Amino acid sequence: MNHPWIVYLTACLSVRVHRARTAPTRGASAVEWVIITAIIAGVALGLATLIKTLVEQKQSDLQGTFGGGGDGGDGDPAG
Repeated sequence: MNHPWIVYLTACLSVRVHRARTAPTRGASAVEWVIITAIIAGVALGLATLIKTLVEQKQSDLQGTFGGGGDGGDGDPAG
C-alpha cells in the first residue's frame, strides 16, 4: 500500500470526502464526484496493473527466445 499512485489516490479521495462532508449545500453533488472519481481511479489502476503484467510477460518471453541476452558481453567480437 506504499505505491506512489495508491498514496496519491488515497490523498485525493480523502480531500474530496472531507469537502463532501463539510459543504452543507453541495453535499450530494460532492458525494457523486467522490464516487465517480473513485470509480475512474479504480479503472485506471486496474488498467495500469494489466498493462504492466502484459509488458512483463512479453519481456519474459523475449528473454527466453533470445537466451537471456547472449554470451555475457565480454567485448571480444571474435567470440
